[in-house]
Amino acid sequence: MWIYEKKLQYPVRVGKCDIRMAKYLAEQYGGADGELSAALRYLNQRYTIPDKVIGLLNDIGTEEFAHLEMIATMIYKLTKDATVEELEAAGMGAYYVNHDKALYYQNAGGVPWTATYIQAKGDPIADLYEDIAAEEKARATYQWLIDMTDDVDLQDGLKFLREREIIHSLRFREAVEILKDDREHKKIF
Repeated sequence: MWIYEKKLQYPVRVGKCDIRMAKYLAEQYGGADGELSAALRYLNQRYTIPDKVIGLLNDIGTEEFAHLEMIATMIYKLTKDATVEELEAAGMGAYYVNHDKALYYQNAGGVPWTATYIQAKGDPIADLYEDIAAEEKARATYQWLIDMTDDVDLQDGLKFLREREIIHSLRFREAVEILKDDREHKKIF
């Protein structure tokens, strides 16, 4: 089903070691509105969505995995040269003790990822509204992350991700209109 190109969707550059930003980026790695949650939500919802929009959920869900890979790369690059003392000073001592510098699905507050982050109602329009909300929350988080750093290289990758969230939200809004039109004309559900 997938072909992996072995390259990031968009280049990830960071200008400096910044453990604080890596900790904040964890929100998009393993948080409720992060990339893992989005990918799994959309790829799960596609099984109960009308045929007209299955491809949309599949495409966006797959792209979210590419975003997850970008976030993982950012976190790795931001911490790869950090010392144990720097990690501890940045509030990541407990993380280091549990995971060293390995990536672990948790949010910025250290709460592990959970499947309860994934919503699936089974009603296509309700699920698409959930998806729109998820994309808008991710967009807002990316903006706040951009605001938290002065690293222009990191900001560049975050701006790319923010813009993709906007596009995904627009595509989901279009799908809602298509399904509402079909519902009104009693073509589906």
